[in-house]
Amino acid sequence: MATTPADNEAVDDTLLEMNWGTLTVAGGIIAAFGIIAIAFPYLTGLSLTVLLGFLLLGVGIVHGAALFSTRGWKGRIWQLVLGVVAVLAGLSLLINPVVGLATLTVLVIAYLLVEGVVELVASVRMGGQEGSLYVAVSGVLSLVLAGLLWAGFPASAAWAIGLLVGISLLTTGVSMMLVSRSGKRLTQEFDASISDSPKA
Repeated sequence: MATTPADNEAVDDTLLEMNWGTLTVAGGIIAAFGIIAIAFPYLTGLSLTVLLGFLLLGVGIVHGAALFSTRGWKGRIWQLVLGVVAVLAGLSLLINPVVGLATLTVLVIAYLLVEGVVELVASVRMGGQEGSLYVAVSGVLSLVLAGLLWAGFPASAAWAIGLLVGISLLTTGVSMMLVSRSGKRLTQEFDASISDSPKA
């Protein structure tokens, strides 16, 4: 439904000033990291530990970059929280590459739990903003994946960890791109309503 001049007062000015293109790029990069993880699901031991360590570091940096380009967005805080969690998790994996897969599984579960909770909280804080549903769905999926790992399913944790983390990163990146698309559409509808409104 197009935005009408009567609705203009309800549009948050900060949403109109945001750089939605940067959020799209950030989401695309995070989704790309997820695809990389999914492409190598059978890596085990130290190789998987080091790979996930670098992936989480990269994700943290991307979240940090997106943080500075989304001022005014109510879901901005989850960028910061996820970025810090990803960096800390990645550093712990790289500093202790000989840790067993059991420890790695615990770290991944913790990351997925925090990611899911933070995204659900972010979707609530976003209120009725465009894209809040996408963020909520991403959070629910992260919690479901964490639950599957915690329950010991699937049994082959060596490949399941890489696969599940990749899926989680992919859904997070896609949700960010969908939020950006919704924001762009809202801005375009607002601009069109201003152009079509009678001039005084």
